[in-house]
Amino acid sequence: MKKIRYGSEIDKMPNIAFRIMTLIFKICNFFKPASKCLEEFGIQKGSIVIDYGCGPGMQIKRASELVGNEGLIYAVDIHELAIKSVEKIIAKYNLDNVKTIQTDENRVEISDNTANLIYALDMFHMVKDYKSFLTELNRIGKYDCTLILEDGHQPRAKSKEKVIQSGCWTIEEECKKYMLCKSSWNDKNDK
Repeated sequence: MKKIRYGSEIDKMPNIAFRIMTLIFKICNFFKPASKCLEEFGIQKGSIVIDYGCGPGMQIKRASELVGNEGLIYAVDIHELAIKSVEKIIAKYNLDNVKTIQTDENRVEISDNTANLIYALDMFHMVKDYKSFLTELNRIGKYDCTLILEDGHQPRAKSKEKVIQSGCWTIEEECKKYMLCKSSWNDKNDK
């Protein structure tokens, strides 16, 4: 039951579940803005940031402001409703520095060594093939890329085990909500 309710290891949630999640996020965002967490991530002007599993785009507008006109935000999601939602936000606020990318499974059409920062919030529990997922994030991140990985609906111990087993990220810091990871590959081009 828990697997169905929270979407554990299903990769893509059903449309009705996505719509319900979006409504819940909007209500919660009214009381506590979801984008507030971005202030902790150290996003710099001019950075290239990937919001992986962007969902309905609750952080997109603020992320766009933080990177400024010199930076770029990639809003990546497997769900077509997520991409449509973010595209509405882009149009509404004229966010020229945000690009949407719909992915299938764990492959995303972003060049190697692109991102300064990748954040994946409240979605890691849904990923079936976590090794391929984490390897793909490492591929698209620059050598010194930071990965902010939120547990979602799984225990921290399980998240940590997955990161360690991937062999491509090390956990540098932890706080209550997320882990801050760095690439564990010394020379990404040799992997």
